[in-house]
Amino acid sequence: MGVFRVGLTGGIASGKSVVAERFAERGVPVIDTDVIARELVEPGQPALEEIAREFGPGIIGPDGRLDRRKLRNVVFRDDNRRKALEGILHPRIRQVTEERSRAAGGPYQLIVVPLLVESPLKDSMDRILVVDASEATQVERLRRRDAESEEQARRMIAAQATREERLAIADDVIDNDGSLEETERQVERLHRKYLALASQA
Repeated sequence: MGVFRVGLTGGIASGKSVVAERFAERGVPVIDTDVIARELVEPGQPALEEIAREFGPGIIGPDGRLDRRKLRNVVFRDDNRRKALEGILHPRIRQVTEERSRAAGGPYQLIVVPLLVESPLKDSMDRILVVDASEATQVERLRRRDAESEEQARRMIAAQATREERLAIADDVIDNDGSLEETERQVERLHRKYLALASQA
């Protein structure tokens, strides 16, 4: 049995990064599959070349980097295209996640997986923590953060597992509709709980 692992998930713009940062401040190793996904599509990486073959060279910007907005517009409109992208990235993400987890140590680890409901990584977690926010909050944050239209924001939310599906797999939930102080209090309570669980594991 390796180190105790908590899978952190939540819908787009639910505030996963904020919650993960709060755990990291407490000395918990955080392995973020979104960060890994971004590294995998850096110029020169095999995954980027495969994406360009699958989606056409127009998906690469003049600077040789992936045009994320263009790709997002394609994959959030078409389930088959989204699955093709996931087929390229997910096995690689899983492999790097496992490598980093083995190397990271820590009292317990937080593995951030936005699409955990649909991911095989789910089965290798000891607990699942869902960061929950209402759809209204998600839409508002997406519009503010990524300057998305309301229509595109709702499409992005709809492309993921539903709030109900996420909550159905949750062992623990952080309600992230409130203030940062409220989020902080919930993180502290769960941190103590996870330390206790990890010491018993």
